[in-house]
Amino acid sequence: MCTRQRCLMHFLLYQPRNLLAEREAQPHMKQAVHTVSSVPRSSAGVQDGGGQNLVTEDVTVVEGDVATISCRVKNSDDSVIQLLNPNRQTIYFRDFRPLKDSRFQLVNFSNSELRVSLTNVSVSDEGRYFCQLYTDPPQEIYTTITVLVPPRNLIIDIQKEIAVEGEEIELNCTAMASRPATTIRWFKGNKELRGKSEVEQWSDMYTVTSQLLLRVGREDDGVPVICLVDHPAVKDLQTQRYLEVMYKPEVRVSKNYPVQGLTREGEPLELSCSVFGKPQPTDMRWLRVDDEMPQHVVLSGTNLLISNLNKTDNGTYRCEASNVVGKSYEDYMLFVYDPPTTLPPPTTTTTTTTTTIPTTIADSRAGEEGSIRTVDHAVIGGVVAVVVFAMLCLLIILGRYFARHKGTYFTHEAKGADDAADADTAIINAEGGQNNSEEKKEYFI
Repeated sequence: MCTRQRCLMHFLLYQPRNLLAEREAQPHMKQAVHTVSSVPRSSAGVQDGGGQNLVTEDVTVVEGDVATISCRVKNSDDSVIQLLNPNRQTIYFRDFRPLKDSRFQLVNFSNSELRVSLTNVSVSDEGRYFCQLYTDPPQEIYTTITVLVPPRNLIIDIQKEIAVEGEEIELNCTAMASRPATTIRWFKGNKELRGKSEVEQWSDMYTVTSQLLLRVGREDDGVPVICLVDHPAVKDLQTQRYLEVMYKPEVRVSKNYPVQGLTREGEPLELSCSVFGKPQPTDMRWLRVDDEMPQHVVLSGTNLLISNLNKTDNGTYRCEASNVVGKSYEDYMLFVYDPPTTLPPPTTTTTTTTTTIPTTIADSRAGEEGSIRTVDHAVIGGVVAVVVFAMLCLLIILGRYFARHKGTYFTHEAKGADDAADADTAIINAEGGQNNSEEKKEYFI
């Protein structure tokens, strides 16, 4: 067992040996592979009769942050604890700091623990740090400090600043000087894309470049492309570039009047042309396909107006627009229908009542088929009304004709009495006229 005085003498006597051991350990330390771990490490050395041992744990820290090294003793008996750096230089002997590096500060010292902080950690601070306990025999354990370095620069490089619809462009995202190597992910809007990554190592640092090939369309104009980094030293590190895509015009023709229904002769027609594109089209015009534009057509900006339609206006009217990318158009097929017609109301007359049946063919404004059916029904109804009226008139004429001939038949029975001088002679003549009944003729129709 070592007392405080004996341990201090041991430290002073064996300090050169520590420096020698440092020189012998340096080649081995350069080949050490450092891993991230938070598993506690306990002493595997010789324990004394009381079961005394050391406990520590590995430390992972981001460059520039603070690393805390803790050497803890189980079943402490007031033995001396000291902390050494990877070069086997004593950082702290109990609560005394012989190393002249002010970045090391004592956080806690007791019989059971020596805790030291290291501020502004750099990559050069990475390695094994040794905890020693001066028992008989001495015990030793090491803790590993791993330093993470986030990417220093994250840059997106686009092959073409302005792309044309349908082109395939190349984007490259570079994360420089990270440790360990970073993972790069691509997003277009909210959709993740797959890129191809290459890793280059410079000393202890890694530079990663990811390439993305993207075929763009007009829907990609103004959409952000995001390069996102997955790295243990940093969260939500990303950069983005907005796509700029040129595309040929998009043309839309709409009918302002009539909004619904048929285009009829004598009525107006107004068409409107909407044009979108990038760059915005500067050349927009109306034309009539396979024919000349009628002289009475009025063109006002993007509108086409015909105030009085006639059937000579039938045809295809086209709105055409162009920009530096290309040309587009949309057609409107015009068919002029007959104007709405109203037939005169026929009148049906009987001996007791007079009935008037008006028939009107109105513009249904509901489509060509509905209008044609309405006209057919109206014409049929009118024809039936005329036929009924003619038959009624014929029956009236026949009735009057039969009534007139029946009166003439009764008058012929008294023929011969008109020339008698008196009544008796008239009776005799009338009776005598019966002898000539064979000469009487009756006519029936």
